[in-house]
Amino acid sequence: KQWYQRRVRVESIESVPGELQRNFNMMHDLDKRVYELMKEVESCYNQYLENVSEMKNSDKAQSLSDIRQKFEKSNTYSDDKVQLAMQTYEMVDKHIRRLDTDLQRLEAKQRNQGKKAESRMFVDKTSEKKKRKKGSEVSTPELTATLPFSLISGAGEGLDMPVDPNEPTYCLCHQVSYGEMIGCDNGDCPVEWFHFACVGLSSKPKGSWFCPLCTKEMGK
Repeated sequence: KQWYQRRVRVESIESVPGELQRNFNMMHDLDKRVYELMKEVESCYNQYLENVSEMKNSDKAQSLSDIRQKFEKSNTYSDDKVQLAMQTYEMVDKHIRRLDTDLQRLEAKQRNQGKKAESRMFVDKTSEKKKRKKGSEVSTPELTATLPFSLISGAGEGLDMPVDPNEPTYCLCHQVSYGEMIGCDNGDCPVEWFHFACVGLSSKPKGSWFCPLCTKEMGK
């Protein structure tokens, strides 16, 4: 059903140039008719002024009636042109609103797909590094114990709910994922992901970022 609706919208949009051309041609034709009628009105009126003194009352009435009919007909053509212009505007506006709606839906879909892709990347990177961590059997508590307390004083903040014991843990505080986190750019980092508060961050730094553990090891 959605495919059919999209196809109908595409076909409707494809027909817009033809409909616009047809409406413009009709408006041009109405313009031409009004112009010709107004020329006839002007000509009849000039003739009436030239001959009015010699015309009978019945001829005068007939001439004025003819002029009035031509003038009213030109007004009718003008009204038709205005109506056609309004219909053309509404047709274009309707298709613009429809395109805006489809564009918003497409952007929302792309945002959702991007979030899902980022989530998969996070999980894949986490799983890969956890495997390397288990294989190398790196002990992080000893390294953590040598760090300044100010770097781990925020450990566990915001974690006020029961935690699944099987859920993987991260950071210097060895807690589960929560809040804003940052990944160490060292591919061999034994911890990999850190809570902002635990490493003294309030926003994501520019460029590469290395955790306190890796920074200390690289400084040796």
